Amino acid sequence: MKLLPLTYTRPKHVDKQEFRRSEESLQSHDSGQMGSVRSGNSNQSASGIPESLAFDRIINGGTCPPMTVRDFMNYLVYVEHAAENLQFYLWYNDYKKRFDQSTSSDMALAPQWTQAMQEETIAKIRKENVDKRRKEPNAEAFGAEFEKVAREAITESGNPFNTPPHSSSGNEHSSSLSYHRAPSTHASSYKSQAADAFATAGAKQPFTIQPFREEMNRVIATYIMDGAPRQLNLASWEQKAAVQALSYTTHPSALKGIINTIETSLRRQAHPNFVRWSICNGNPARVFFARALGVGLIVGGLVIGLVLTLSSAGRGYRALSAIAFVLGISTLVAAYKGMCVVLHGMHHHHVRPWELFVQDEEVEEKGKSSFESFGSNNSYEDEPWVVRYRRRNIVRKIFDREVWIQEPALRQIQDTIFIQAMLAALLLGGVLTAIFVAVPGGNFF
Repeated sequence: MKLLPLTYTRPKHVDKQEFRRSEESLQSHDSGQMGSVRSGNSNQSASGIPESLAFDRIINGGTCPPMTVRDFMNYLVYVEHAAENLQFYLWYNDYKKRFDQSTSSDMALAPQWTQAMQEETIAKIRKENVDKRRKEPNAEAFGAEFEKVAREAITESGNPFNTPPHSSSGNEHSSSLSYHRAPSTHASSYKSQAADAFATAGAKQPFTIQPFREEMNRVIATYIMDGAPRQLNLASWEQKAAVQALSYTTHPSALKGIINTIETSLRRQAHPNFVRWSICNGNPARVFFARALGVGLIVGGLVIGLVLTLSSAGRGYRALSAIAFVLGISTLVAAYKGMCVVLHGMHHHHVRPWELFVQDEEVEEKGKSSFESFGSNNSYEDEPWVVRYRRRNIVRKIFDREVWIQEPALRQIQDTIFIQAMLAALLLGGVLTAIFVAVPGGNFF
């Protein structure tokens, strides 16, 4: 059994506020030096994540259940509620590949959207916002702040991390996200919605003969404009800049600002949280039960130690409390990190709630729908399993169906945590037992 270093710690949970502060701090140090998604840092694995579970490896299909890209998508749908980030990211990679491989003669109609054009557009938007604010009541009190924002517009362009994306509502691969032409009955609707977005952003209506224009209309209607079913949580100025860029060209560079935000959120927030969540092999009910069992065993060890110490039994008998201490402390430490030692002994994990009440075919179909580039929102509240799982009694939840963990790297992490728990149990249990053995007997009975 190969283990990670015994000093291993799980990835820290990254909440939105912490992520925002971290990105703002990086902006202040790296302003003006950003590549695509902070190219200097994007390939580094977060603390606690081995290379075999790196973001790119998961996305490219190099991992096994429960660490596949499908599991990642399910996590974003049902746990983090930000599946549109991964859906947009996979679509963009596929779109960029198709665009670069296209050899049609009309590709010249979609010129590249340069960094200078992006900076100029954002600076103009910021200036318009400042002028608008100045015309509002009490604008003088905020004038200095808005002027500062306007001055910083260029340095922040292409790296907007003010609000990390968040949702409003087996191994697939990004290549499965190739664009499927919309039925003609819907094409005019997407075109109309995109036209409204262009008008709202103050952009000119684009040339309809540009390559991939119909697909880009769908992107605007699905991910970018206000009220879109999979609307990305973008700053208003970033949304407006993206729409203006898309009115000029359908070149993938028009979406560079958005994809920078999305990919950074996936790599630095969603991916570490997914790995941390996947380490937990039991559902909340099972983990709570394990914690309670650990506390109960520790209390039992204390009672045994006290009773034997107060009795006339020999000192050697007091060492029996060590059994309860070691079992209780190891169970409690493992449960604190989200693991049930019984499930770990079999290298099993509980089946996820959204997979409990459906057949394999339904799981496959649901997985495929999540990977559709253009679809409805990612809401799941109306799915039948939600009510059924809520009504499930606590005992059945504790002993839910289990499946084997196929991913070797995840088993390796769990093995390391289990050994850490056992070492902590032996150390603390030994100290407590030594105290009971050293104390003089009470000889009360």
